[in-house]
Amino acid sequence: MALVNPISALRQLDPIGRRTFIACFLGWTLDAFDFFLVTFVVSDIAKEFNADRVAVLGAITLTLMFRPLGALIFGQLADRFGRRGPLMINILLYSALEFATGFSPNFTTFLVLRALFGIAMGGEWGVGAALALEGMPAATRGFFSGLLQEGYATGYLLAAIAFFFILPHLGWRYMFFIGAAPALLVVYIRSAIPESSAWQQRKAKNIGETSNLWTAFLKQPGLFVYAIVLMAAFNFMSHGSQDLYPTFLRVQHKFDFGTTTILASIANLGAIFGGMLFGSLSQNWGRRRAIVTSALVGLLAIPLWVFAPTTALLAVGAFVLQFFVQGAWGVVPVHLNELSPGSVRGTFPCFVYQLGNLISAGAAQMEGSFAKHTFPLPGGEADYAKAMAVVMVVVFVAVAIVAAVGKERRGIDFAAAD
Repeated sequence: MALVNPISALRQLDPIGRRTFIACFLGWTLDAFDFFLVTFVVSDIAKEFNADRVAVLGAITLTLMFRPLGALIFGQLADRFGRRGPLMINILLYSALEFATGFSPNFTTFLVLRALFGIAMGGEWGVGAALALEGMPAATRGFFSGLLQEGYATGYLLAAIAFFFILPHLGWRYMFFIGAAPALLVVYIRSAIPESSAWQQRKAKNIGETSNLWTAFLKQPGLFVYAIVLMAAFNFMSHGSQDLYPTFLRVQHKFDFGTTTILASIANLGAIFGGMLFGSLSQNWGRRRAIVTSALVGLLAIPLWVFAPTTALLAVGAFVLQFFVQGAWGVVPVHLNELSPGSVRGTFPCFVYQLGNLISAGAAQMEGSFAKHTFPLPGGEADYAKAMAVVMVVVFVAVAIVAAVGKERRGIDFAAAD
């Protein structure tokens, strides 16, 4: 079992490659940060707008439902005009919408802004992943895939820190005001990041200039359907373990701001390490084997994750479970980019990813309703622990099965013709 040495992997990148990867990592990190802010303030928003918590969780559903539209819009722009420009527009848009969310005068406006934010959020992952991975040496793609994907966990970690420092003193609206900060990243991308060399080579060869997503689908419909099903299972796994977790801690365990922040932070440290490890392992094991292993071993962590009798053991469970959830996810960026037809690599990975998100968009809301109606506690509150445990057993098994029956194209040349 050979692992990629992180220092050696970073040294294999030239200065442009390092700057490009840093920009794409930060873009995804700050996108995730903006998304996860809502998950920490569900109770606070419900209180201010006199809404049910399940209704506020519907804002997360709306964001996820509109992400495929953003993936399609920005992905097509990235395949036609290059990765860099659409990425900058995307970051500016999601930053502006996040800032506007803080001014929501009522619940309806809040929901509309979260739906629009979903369009902006939907485009970032695919365009950023294509820009970052197309310039990577093939031998280190797995490691950088895992590191890139864990921008998601890093964003969650930053949201937890913001929750601790900002919410008790300034209120939930100020958490969204600081969500405009990613707009500053555009200055860095504009000044330091060139266009993807693989995209430029394909453009110079006139490969795929007249291609579009529909043409690519007609050529390989099975690939599209398979990738969408795979991403639906993956998104149920991540949202099923993350979106309701702060509410589980605050409502069921009555933890204060500090304890909730610490446990969420520990969980996402586990996610970061897991993503990097299994992304790196996938370079030698293969993409599918790394995913299946992570998902099946993750099953063993479920009891400790939600049923641990002490706070210390809950922390261990949070770390271990997210280690394996995001361990599987760490393989996704490189796996989807390698499976993608080259002519639509800016669109395919993100579009199938976000269609999977669309299928799983109601995960948090369904999980909350499931807990409320199926596992009520004596006092009338929902037993989130049981509902989350049942959901995660199902989705871990689903991820392992769907990944196992697919194919992979490890190490392909990103600049070559389809």
